[in-house]
Amino acid sequence: MIHPTSNYAFSVVFVTAISLLPAARIHAETRQTRPNIVMILSDDQTYTDFGFMGNERVHTPHLDQLARASARFTHGYVPASVCRPSLVTLLTGLYPHQHGVHFNHPPPGFATLLKSEEIGKAQFDAFRSAGAALIRTRPSLPRLLAESGYQCLQTGKFWEGHYRNAGFTHGMTTAQPSGGPNGDITLANGDVVAHGNGDHGLAIGRETMQPIEDFLDETQGQPFFVWYAPFLPHTPHDSPQRYRDLYNDRNDIAEHELPYFAAIAQFDDTVGQLVHSIEKRGLTDNTLFVFAVDNGWEPDVDRYIERRGEWDHTKKSKRAPFDAGLRTPILFRWDGHTQARTITRPVSSVEIVPTILTAAGIDIESLGLPADGLLGEAIGEADGDPNEAVFGAIYPGDASVIGDPGRDVAYRWVRKQQYKLIVPVKRNKKQPWNRYLDEPALYDVVSDPAETDNLIDRDELFKTVTELQGLLDHWWKP
Repeated sequence: MIHPTSNYAFSVVFVTAISLLPAARIHAETRQTRPNIVMILSDDQTYTDFGFMGNERVHTPHLDQLARASARFTHGYVPASVCRPSLVTLLTGLYPHQHGVHFNHPPPGFATLLKSEEIGKAQFDAFRSAGAALIRTRPSLPRLLAESGYQCLQTGKFWEGHYRNAGFTHGMTTAQPSGGPNGDITLANGDVVAHGNGDHGLAIGRETMQPIEDFLDETQGQPFFVWYAPFLPHTPHDSPQRYRDLYNDRNDIAEHELPYFAAIAQFDDTVGQLVHSIEKRGLTDNTLFVFAVDNGWEPDVDRYIERRGEWDHTKKSKRAPFDAGLRTPILFRWDGHTQARTITRPVSSVEIVPTILTAAGIDIESLGLPADGLLGEAIGEADGDPNEAVFGAIYPGDASVIGDPGRDVAYRWVRKQQYKLIVPVKRNKKQPWNRYLDEPALYDVVSDPAETDNLIDRDELFKTVTELQGLLDHWWKP
């Protein structure tokens, strides 16, 4: 269950004694089993681009196998359609306006940080540290698990500085240049710095899986948490030729799709390696696998970038308030516990952290999280509310200020049942950021998943629009 609140730190969640009973029973049972947890996160992949989601053109056999054994929430949503805010939600169980990391880049913005000759490594690192400091004040998933006796490994995408900032006990990201092919940038004055999205951690999946193997060997007999968030299928789409060759027998894949599809196949291959690493150690039965995507991404045939030699994303996917950027399948596989079935009601990624904590036997009631989690539904002992709404907001990649997300928010959105309302935020008569929409829009995302038919002016839907606007304002009205 999602509880719309304006500020998690000062909100009180009221629930009935009856609603607490399933969670209490789960809490008692899972305290004894204490599953290992493996969180698998795809980076920039639209929800349609999986075999188990009905796309027969993409090569995802390992993800399809994982999905077959999982409770499958096929209408999952992330609150923001860009990497960093979405990933911090997956670390904290909070919306971006609650955890405060509503941006990819802190002030003064990425272009200024990169191009100003007056900014060297020390200044660049100081600016980035101001944003990364936020996670140290939040009750993050790895911190709570570590306090409960888990060993916690960070790999891949991680924007919050050193891995210890979020409470991981082990990790790859150190907020220093890696010297590898991804993650380093050169400033205007010539200094080399860590971009901020993972540095050494970005080697996982693209170059090696060995850090995970070493961690699993080191933590034998102890409960563990693995954050596997490889820089895949994110650009650069430079996968080895063998992944492109998987599509040689298909004539229905366009030139601009092939590099992206090859990166999806590469990511899927690494998922197979990771699952095998768990299986060969005999740990599968007591491991909870969780899967989600940080945000969607679709290649645009009309947006070829010469200097990079690849296609950019469509305007309706990454960064946008549309389903191509916001929607994600969410999977939970815990053999002997979760039920392999499909749940089609809308759910949110804010529900993932409380699901994991409950499975680990950690009491979530005192945390003030905006959701109770999905474990009862995943194990088949509770039914979710099909009338429950999910929410989110879109922000520019660069923050104008830290500590006031409402100052930067560009769009707010809500989905209930088949209807989704998107409300742009205008300031000083200026058009909303990126001009995705100039006015509010209502879509039936079940019959119109591409969100092309705006129903906002339909008289018969006036009450629907009014209800959704009320829900959105109750959730958060900056």
